[in-house]
Amino acid sequence: MKFEPKTLDYDLSPYTGLTRESWLEAGKYMLEGIFRHIKDFQQPVVMPRKETEITYPHLKAPRRTQDIQRTAEVFEGLTRTFFIAAPLISNIPDLEICGYSMAEYYKNQILRVCTKGDALYVGTYEDQQEIAGHVNPFQAFQQTVETCALVICLWVSREQIWETYTKEEKDVIAAFLEGYAHENTVPQNWRLFNMLDMAFLHREGYPVRKEVMRDHAQAVLNYYVGDGWYRDGHSFDYYSCWAFNVYAPIWNLWYGYEYEPEIARRFEDNSNRLMETYGDFFDRDGWTNMWGRSNIYRNAASSAFDGNFLLKNSKADPGRARRISSGSLMQFLGREDFLYDGIPTLGFYGQFSPLVQGYSCAESPFWLGKAFLCLHLSADHPFWTARENNGTWETLGAREVKETCLDGPALCFTNHQANGETILRTGKVLKRQGDIHGMWNYAKLSYNTKYPWEAAPADEVPEEKRVLAGAEVEAQQYVCKDVETPKEGHVVLKTDITGKANVTFWHGQKEGILYRRQFFDYSLDRECHWIQAVNLADFPVAYGIMRVDKLRLHKAPAVLTLGSYGFPDNGTEVIEKTCKAARAIILKGRDAVGCEKQMAMTIYDGWEELSLLHRQGTNPDSERSIVIYASMRRKKQYGGFEPYILISQVITKESHEDFKEEELFPVSDVVYTDAEGCGSYGPVVLKMKDGSVRKVEFEGMEGRLML
Repeated sequence: MKFEPKTLDYDLSPYTGLTRESWLEAGKYMLEGIFRHIKDFQQPVVMPRKETEITYPHLKAPRRTQDIQRTAEVFEGLTRTFFIAAPLISNIPDLEICGYSMAEYYKNQILRVCTKGDALYVGTYEDQQEIAGHVNPFQAFQQTVETCALVICLWVSREQIWETYTKEEKDVIAAFLEGYAHENTVPQNWRLFNMLDMAFLHREGYPVRKEVMRDHAQAVLNYYVGDGWYRDGHSFDYYSCWAFNVYAPIWNLWYGYEYEPEIARRFEDNSNRLMETYGDFFDRDGWTNMWGRSNIYRNAASSAFDGNFLLKNSKADPGRARRISSGSLMQFLGREDFLYDGIPTLGFYGQFSPLVQGYSCAESPFWLGKAFLCLHLSADHPFWTARENNGTWETLGAREVKETCLDGPALCFTNHQANGETILRTGKVLKRQGDIHGMWNYAKLSYNTKYPWEAAPADEVPEEKRVLAGAEVEAQQYVCKDVETPKEGHVVLKTDITGKANVTFWHGQKEGILYRRQFFDYSLDRECHWIQAVNLADFPVAYGIMRVDKLRLHKAPAVLTLGSYGFPDNGTEVIEKTCKAARAIILKGRDAVGCEKQMAMTIYDGWEELSLLHRQGTNPDSERSIVIYASMRRKKQYGGFEPYILISQVITKESHEDFKEEELFPVSDVVYTDAEGCGSYGPVVLKMKDGSVRKVEFEGMEGRLML
């Protein structure tokens, strides 16, 4: 069942009604779902497993790997649920859930997993290397991640748990942590796990290697790209928020301010810089966008606000921070399908295998427990006492759009007052050829808080809807398919290669237009001029995004398709409209929880057909979904004055109130530079019905493409 708070105060929290007591109730709700499965006080937090093919423990893995993964699951279940339990224990020391004292349960389990010879012992770093056969001296283990969660939660519940251990018991835990603190880690956000392990040990009087601490800290600083964001591996995603901007402030508090003040100052500046724009990353309801990897962590994205409040000079707006945190909490806990047998599903809402990754287990979603760390802030902290406010959304006009463009992390997000949605457009994306999952996470043309990304390519378009033979479709992505190439008087070259956009270069914004470039099946083995590509240019309209893209092809014939967002299909009305040469398809329906939804896709120049594709099992919200898609064929390899420019828009509304004619068809005229009007060179000018003019010019992009 969904969470329904008992304590509500709409004077203090006019948007959500949630208070500090509401959050404590939510924490109890989550713990009750966990502990209904704990049949014995000595039993570890290993939860029911609905999915067994993707997540670990991998049943078909070698025995040594399975042994490591089983212990990792035990440790992950313990420490991640501790994210929820620790702040509740600190607030309610005698808390009991399902008949168990929470303080006693976690105190017992923590000591057991750290004690060699115990049945629940999960092994030191050295033990893991021994089990793995010492095949890789630089190997890192999942346990390193969880040790960081452990020390944070021991700090949060210090009086109730850590201080109740004997000196000998503390020494056992410290000895367990030592190897994970100092030995190999993954060179990205994982460095912060080691930093916090060392900082915790140092606080408690145990020796640490300060040169190791310095090396990790300087590396983390150098992952910073500006505007509060850090590069994690190659990517930019929520790890910059729920890892870098949570762990770094804690490190400042434990170690940095005293022993590395210059590094600590920079971490503080970076967090405060994030706070300048991070509130606008969420929508009017405070909802989190489905974007990047580890989407099963959901509202953990809001924990960056709590991290900022740990700093000496916090700049976060407490009323807005709580409004977003509470809104995002209810985005998930307020849905019936959020839990499977009391445990968060491996999905964004309900169970959704397309987003699940192999480094996760059944207990992994409890990373979302980071959002509950705000409960360590005292009851009189401004986070809890300030009146909720909705920041940007309180000042925007009825049809106004606020746009934030950050070149460092290549993120452009727009707040649309007309529908309350926030749309994210990204760049600096590089994924392996064939990494469809990575493309869904990072390479969609846009991500919408109310339309989570749709998975799975459409391998076969139904015959009655097939417009161009062999067409394939991805939601909010281009697909380019090379087809038969006739050679005069010779053979027919049958390539039949479907290209997916695995790379997105970022150019940035110019005169209100965002420019990017996507390559299809990009590879370093080939020069970029030998790879099919499309130059992207887009700008926001009141209800969505308008696209004015340009083909950059060197082979033809080729078929291109472009999909809308996935639309939840729980009974959908389909409407078709035209305006001169422009066409639109409008969908009206409801999502899985009954909320009204409406989406329209309009095509202008360059596109030939607009069609529907019905899918099943590919949408995070609903079992069935619909993608509207545009399609076109480039027939000649060179010349022919075929269209180069593809103009379209996707707009959405959270009601069934009809779109106005000028919203469905906002362009009054398109002016090209070339005499043939195909957009082969020069600016393309869109004259809009609202009186505005948009000029799109691709020349010069080559000199400022960033990855």
